[in-house]
Amino acid sequence: MMKIKLTTLTLALAAITTVHAQQAPAGAPNNGGGVKPPAGVNLPAGVVTPPDYVIGAEDVLSIVFWKDKDMSSDVTVRPDGQITLPLLNDVRAAGLTPQQLREKLTAASAKYVAEPNVSAVVKAINSRKVHIIGMVSKPGPYPLTGPTTVLQILATAGGVHEFAKSKEIKILRTDEKGVQVALKFNYKDVMKGKNLKQNIELKPGDTIIVP
Repeated sequence: MMKIKLTTLTLALAAITTVHAQQAPAGAPNNGGGVKPPAGVNLPAGVVTPPDYVIGAEDVLSIVFWKDKDMSSDVTVRPDGQITLPLLNDVRAAGLTPQQLREKLTAASAKYVAEPNVSAVVKAINSRKVHIIGMVSKPGPYPLTGPTTVLQILATAGGVHEFAKSKEIKILRTDEKGVQVALKFNYKDVMKGKNLKQNIELKPGDTIIVP
């Protein structure tokens, strides 16, 4: 079995990343789509959403109809991007902000509820992920719950293998035009404090390849 070598700095970064993951990520508090509930209505606890957050597959939502508890439900966004609610049946949620989903549900439920008031609370974000493949201790998908750099995610993955080509790591990313680009990352340089601009902040959908 190939031995895995972790530097002292990598171990320290892993500890920092663990603390980072336990802290609330940057962004606005999730308060049900920006609407203040009336007196006596308590919304379920939600996570803090990143500024650019849109709902995606596997995210867990709590939909609260203030005047009709029977229509309220905790739902998980399906792979097809839809959620299922009483009376409304299938509603597409993926690609919308919580506020946009709230407005959509308010309009859709108007035929069943007089003056509907709806909240869409994000209880868990599972759609924002990066993938790490290749010569790391723990390859696989990792959630992005807040700002995370390449070095931080590699530390979370247990560090780079001793015999990995750590100067040739690549981050595959699809840009705004839908074109996939490959960004270079020299692990050894960054560990030495050199060329730190390549230690970029990751985006959902990035794939890190460690040859």
